[in-house]
Amino acid sequence: MTIAIVAGSDAGHAFPALGLAAQFAAAGEEVIVYTGSRWLGEGERCGATVRELPGLAALPGEDDGDAGAKLSARAARMALALEPELATAGVELVVSDVITRAGGWAAELLGVPWIELSPHPLYEPSRGLPPIGAGMAVGVGARGRLRDIALRAMTARSLAAGRRATAVARRGIALSAVPAPAARFVATLPGLEVHRPDWPARTHLIGPLAYEPTDDRFEPPAGVGPLVVVAPSTAQTGEGEMGAAAIGGLVALSRSRDVRVVYSALTPPPRGVETPSAFVAGTARQDEVLRHAAVVVCGAGHGMLAKALGAGVPVVTVPGGGDQWELANRVERSGCGVLVRPADADAVADAVARVLDDDSFAVAARRVAATRVATVDPVRIAHRILEKGDSFRATDGIH
Repeated sequence: MTIAIVAGSDAGHAFPALGLAAQFAAAGEEVIVYTGSRWLGEGERCGATVRELPGLAALPGEDDGDAGAKLSARAARMALALEPELATAGVELVVSDVITRAGGWAAELLGVPWIELSPHPLYEPSRGLPPIGAGMAVGVGARGRLRDIALRAMTARSLAAGRRATAVARRGIALSAVPAPAARFVATLPGLEVHRPDWPARTHLIGPLAYEPTDDRFEPPAGVGPLVVVAPSTAQTGEGEMGAAAIGGLVALSRSRDVRVVYSALTPPPRGVETPSAFVAGTARQDEVLRHAAVVVCGAGHGMLAKALGAGVPVVTVPGGGDQWELANRVERSGCGVLVRPADADAVADAVARVLDDDSFAVAARRVAATRVATVDPVRIAHRILEKGDSFRATDGIH
């Protein structure tokens, strides 16, 4: 089987695509990953061929900050550019990142099945939830239900506008108005999902798709104090001051108790910031260092949250915008982390001390980690889609 996996260049989407590619490659499949040019050297590590996604760069006149256009008109343009490449490669199945719609649309143009990949919890609207992104728990009682109904009504117009733009873009390349994936993969821990009464058919929890872009390992700082891992967000919507606030807070905390700090990021720490004496910074395997961590300070991006909680490590979140606010609130409600907003050094220090001094946070994190047993194998689901074709039913697999 030849599989194409399509994702944009942001690490939060490219890394899960590469992680899924590694799973398919380990099962003996031929895999081609189409993504941003910065990840072209990752093929050997994940066992796949990595190619640049055609049309990913904005053309003159296109607004690179217009998310709506990226999900409609630009997706259609990119699908037209990608479809011939998929045909030449003999691709039989496409897995397309949820915000890189060109992959799925190109698959439809080619006439092969495709799977939508959400590298985070399912963010589809639900009749049983407040709008995703609000960070709110489900309303309780009559007043709470009325609140949720009102909030959903407030977002309905923008959702309808998005559906209309999608329909127009798809019709412009001779596709039906509504995308038609054969299935959806939701790559998260079940413990980070929320119950909804309208879980979509053919939608499968496959667990987080962790990926390490390096084989280097951190040399843990000397000392015997608890290890704190700081992992700033890679997302454009992340809290820009998080790294400095976390380091500043841990410097203050280190004056009253022993702590060791690993700053794990694709870029160096902010310049001119004082660091704790037991401090190491760099880009190395996060899965290795998390085995020794007592707490993680992160921006609440799903990738780092899933790694930390998957290792049973509680978190202090300093969320930015986008889905980070939603996820940070879910984590706090689950009891496995503390939310800090805005980014403030003293607040980070207090939150880290609170997590270190209260074992209930680690117990809750281990409880979330244990939910991984409720996930399914994406390779098996993909095989069944190709074997059964249109007869693949919503009842297959675990939802």
